[in-house]
Amino acid sequence: MKLEELYNEAATWLIIHGSRLLISIIILLVGLKLIKLLGFRLRNRMSKRKVHSSLQPFFLSLSITALYILLIILALNINGYDITVFSSILGGFTVAVGLALSGTFQNFAGGVLILLLKPFQLDDNIIAQGQDGKVTSIQIFYTVLITPDNKTIIIPNGKLFNEVIVNVTREGKRRLDFEVRLGYYVDIDQVKQIMLDTIKATPNIFDDPAIRVGIIGLEVDSIRFTINVWVVPADFLTAKIALQEGIIKNLKAAGVKLLTT
Repeated sequence: MKLEELYNEAATWLIIHGSRLLISIIILLVGLKLIKLLGFRLRNRMSKRKVHSSLQPFFLSLSITALYILLIILALNINGYDITVFSSILGGFTVAVGLALSGTFQNFAGGVLILLLKPFQLDDNIIAQGQDGKVTSIQIFYTVLITPDNKTIIIPNGKLFNEVIVNVTREGKRRLDFEVRLGYYVDIDQVKQIMLDTIKATPNIFDDPAIRVGIIGLEVDSIRFTINVWVVPADFLTAKIALQEGIIKNLKAAGVKLLTT
């Protein structure tokens, strides 16, 4: 092919497609600037609304990537390219990936909902999936608990969010309940006073809500006394041990006979 023919063909192509190419280049340049500006504003908006730090990079990356894809599709469409094939390939790829990672997506969705709805936060004590512990980490795919006996429990967020979660920390107080069985021969008023004095002498117990001590049940051979007190959730086990030991010691010291069977 002669140089003149090549020049003529190039000139013809520019006349036919040049305006479209120029418009698409302008749109790409302007679009890139706008996407950068939108990304900056989106980051600031999430920070102002206190979106969890674990979610901010994901939402920002997802939004920017989606805008880039739309911009490229728009530029191709302006130049007359058929984007149906690209859409079909992208759709098939998305379905295949979705099927392969369905469990992972469930955990991801659970993590996003946990971080957005906040049924619990870091350092909360929760009971979930048969586990009881303090939340030390909330990740996108899993949550980490530390149990009172220092075991690390890793729970997938998909299962965690779809089951019952008991948050024992959120209200700031937790009720401690236990019972003491004594014989019918005891002086009820004396026993109640000993229990109340022991409760008042035990640390980490709130006066409000009111302390409750009384008879909860009558058995054939015994009376069941119940003790209901409110404690700091983090000190629940410590308060329970101290209170139970104190009541037993003070009852024995006062000459109250305890049941042996």
